[in-house]
Amino acid sequence: MTVDKNINQQKKTSSHIFYSKILFLFSLIVLILAIFSSRIISSFRVATISTQMMASSQYAKELEVAQLAVQRAARLTKRVFHEKAKGTVSKDDKSPVTIGDFGAQALIISALKANFPSDEIVAEEEAAQLREDTPLRDQIWELVKSTKLDDEAAEQLLGGAIKDADAMLEIIDQGNSQGGAKGRIWAIDPIDGTKGFLRGGQYAVCLALMVDGDVKVGVLGCPNLPVDDAAPLTADIGTNATDEGRGVIFSAVQGQGATSRPLGTAGLAEGKPIAMKPITEMSNASFCESVEAGHSDQGVAGQIAQKLGITKPSVRMDSQAKYGSIARGAGDIYLRLPVSKSYQEKIWDHAAGDLIVREAGGQVTDVNGNRLDFSVGRTLAKNKGVIAAPATVHDQVIKVVQEVLGQQ
Repeated sequence: MTVDKNINQQKKTSSHIFYSKILFLFSLIVLILAIFSSRIISSFRVATISTQMMASSQYAKELEVAQLAVQRAARLTKRVFHEKAKGTVSKDDKSPVTIGDFGAQALIISALKANFPSDEIVAEEEAAQLREDTPLRDQIWELVKSTKLDDEAAEQLLGGAIKDADAMLEIIDQGNSQGGAKGRIWAIDPIDGTKGFLRGGQYAVCLALMVDGDVKVGVLGCPNLPVDDAAPLTADIGTNATDEGRGVIFSAVQGQGATSRPLGTAGLAEGKPIAMKPITEMSNASFCESVEAGHSDQGVAGQIAQKLGITKPSVRMDSQAKYGSIARGAGDIYLRLPVSKSYQEKIWDHAAGDLIVREAGGQVTDVNGNRLDFSVGRTLAKNKGVIAAPATVHDQVIKVVQEVLGQQ
C-alpha cells in the first residue's frame, strides 16, 4: 500500500509539473503575441501619424510663401489706391492697368524666385513699357522699395528687398513662361479686376502653383471683401468699399481643404476652414457674375437663373473675389458664360479660385462639364466658360446651362 501511495503521489507531482510547464508556455506565447501586437499597432500609429504629417507638410513652404507674398503685394495695391488714386497706364488691349500691377508683380516674383529659383512663372505684365517710360518706372520703384511687411521674419522669408530699379524690371520679365503640362509653374495676376480696383470695389491679388498642369496651391488676396465669412453678398459690394472690417486671404492646398484669414500687414493671421453653403432649395440660391458685360453673357445668365428657379438678383463683382465668396458660403453659384467663340480665358484669372472652390466642397467646370485644363499654356484653350457651384447641385446647374445655351 505504501508503494502504491508513493507511485500515485509521483504521478500527481509529474502531472502538476507538466501542466505548470504548459501554463508557463501558454503564458509566454500570450506575452510574446501581446508585445508583437503592440509593436505592430505602435508602428501602424507611427505610420499613420507620419502620413498625416507628410500630407499636412506637403507644399507647406509654398503655401506660406504664397500667402505672405500676396499679403505684401496687396499692401502695395492699397497704397497705390490711396496715394495715387486713379493713376493708370494703357495697354495695347485697351484694358486699364494700374501702376500697382507692375509693383505687385515685381514683389511676388521676387519672393518666388528667392525661395523656388528653378520654378517657372506665368504672369500678365512685362517690363518693356517701363524701360521706355522712366518717370513711370521710377514711380513704381518708389512704391516697390518702400513696401514691406511689418514683420522682419516674414520679410526675410520673402527674400528681402529688391536691389534697385533695374533689378525690378528684370524680375517683372521673369513672368514670361509659356505654361504647359510639365514641371512647377506659378500663375500670377497681380491685380485681377482692374476696373473694380479703380472704382474702390472688388479686386484680387492672385497666385497659384501648378505641378505638371495640376493646381496644387492657390491664394487669393481680396482687400475689399469683408473679413467676416458670414457677411452676405450685397448689391453694392462691387463699389465704394472701405478699409474698415475688410481684407481677406483665401487659400488652399490640394487635398487639405480651404481656409480664410484676415489680410494683414505683418505675419499671417490665424486662418479658419471654409466650406460652400449647402443648397437645399434652389430658389434660395444666389449667384455671382462679372460686372462687365464683355466678360460674361448677363442676358443668358438671367435666363439660366429663371430656369433654375433662382429669384434673387445676381451679385455682380469683379475678379476672382467671386470664387472666394462662394467658397465661404457668402454666395452659391458663379457663372462666367462665353461671349465670343474665339475668346480664351487666361489661366491666371482662374487657377487659384478653381482650387479654393473645389477644396471648399464645390465643383468647377466649363459649360460642357469639363474640368478646367491648366496644362495647355497661358490660356484655358480647351475650355469655354466657367461654372462653379456646390458639388451636390453642379450637375443640375450644368444641365440648365446647356439647355439655355443650346437655344441660343
